Amino acid sequence: MTMWVFGYGSLLWKPGFEVAEQVVATLPGYARSFCMWSIHHRGTEEDPGLVLALDEDPRHACEGVALAVQAGKEDATLAYLRERELISSAYFEQTVDIDLVDGRRVQALAYVINRANRQYCGGLPLEQQAQIIAKAKGGMGPNTEYLYNTTRHLAEIGLHDPDLEWLSQRVRHLTS
Repeated sequence: MTMWVFGYGSLLWKPGFEVAEQVVATLPGYARSFCMWSIHHRGTEEDPGLVLALDEDPRHACEGVALAVQAGKEDATLAYLRERELISSAYFEQTVDIDLVDGRRVQALAYVINRANRQYCGGLPLEQQAQIIAKAKGGMGPNTEYLYNTTRHLAEIGLHDPDLEWLSQRVRHLTS
């Protein structure tokens, strides 16, 4: 059985594991949102950045990609993803049903925000998000790079996220 991973943020442009197939997919009941303080990768404890997370919301659906893990690499991929995504207890690892653009419905691994965690910051106004992203830097680099790469990759695969597109334009203005 194929192991699938749902990518909605950095997994779109930097999966970090061998992908056998990539298909545009939708996860119903969740929104992609800059609702997580980044204190490791794109910010610090003293000056946190923001990263995307899946925030449960029955009114929304998140468009992203389904990444099929190369056969025989499932255990290594799971270990890698847990090290990468579960660096703190800000995410829950969940199995979710996603709808592939080709009509298939598959189960996929997804990392969903833990609203009880201190890193949860849902509901920040877009302007405040832009101000934070424009200046934050962490162990994986500037927060701007994370925003720009995610927005660009979504556009390359034909997906549009109006909030991310607005944030990209606003942050470019703030940093120019």
